Amino acid sequence: MGKRTTGKVIELLVLHDRLRVFRDRVHAGEILAGMLENYRTSQTLVMAIPAGGIPVAAVLARTLILPLDVAVVSKITLPWNTEAGYGAVAFDGTTRLNRDLLSRLRLSEGEIEEGKAATAGKVARRIERFRGNRPYPDLIRERVILVDDGLASGFTLLVGVEALKKSGAREIIVAVPTGSSSTVQRVAAEVDRLYCANIRGGWSFAVADAYERWTDVSEEEALRIYKSTTAARPETPGKG
Repeated sequence: MGKRTTGKVIELLVLHDRLRVFRDRVHAGEILAGMLENYRTSQTLVMAIPAGGIPVAAVLARTLILPLDVAVVSKITLPWNTEAGYGAVAFDGTTRLNRDLLSRLRLSEGEIEEGKAATAGKVARRIERFRGNRPYPDLIRERVILVDDGLASGFTLLVGVEALKKSGAREIIVAVPTGSSSTVQRVAAEVDRLYCANIRGGWSFAVADAYERWTDVSEEEALRIYKSTTAARPETPGKG
């Protein structure tokens, strides 16, 4: 498939502005792996955002023979709507609030702090489930490919990018199957390169519209995929 590079963004022309281009997340991972073929067996660490990013990243890591890890990031959800978030917390404690959204919400400081604490607890629990007692790898001077299953607002992923920068990663590459054109540009400004197979414009965007089969990925399913992929993983890349 023909790729187009615009600034830091690499996309597939044949998939531009199209719907239902992936059968499922596995197929999306296969397409992304083809786009990132140059990184095969390189000194690169693939990091997935659970839960939806795990099936995509697992295929990417297996195909390119790269080690897989998790970058646990979770949105801080509204008390009355667990699907909507007003911030996010990353694996290293990095926390960012969506101040524009908060200015329109009637949340007290106590409710905001409670939400931050609950989300930090969720992140800590997920880290323990996925990684056990293993410390996070030393990312100083490492190249990292950060993977999720799509970019809608991009807020959660950007908090993950911020955490990776704080960890000292020398190169951060984002790889997502699908993304809103405006969000892709916003995220690309914060990283070294961004690979997105299916970029779509328009006033409305839903990650699910890129997939023929779309279901939420449970934590249990993500954990099973992660463990089966990392059971025989290559060594974490060295420095340089």
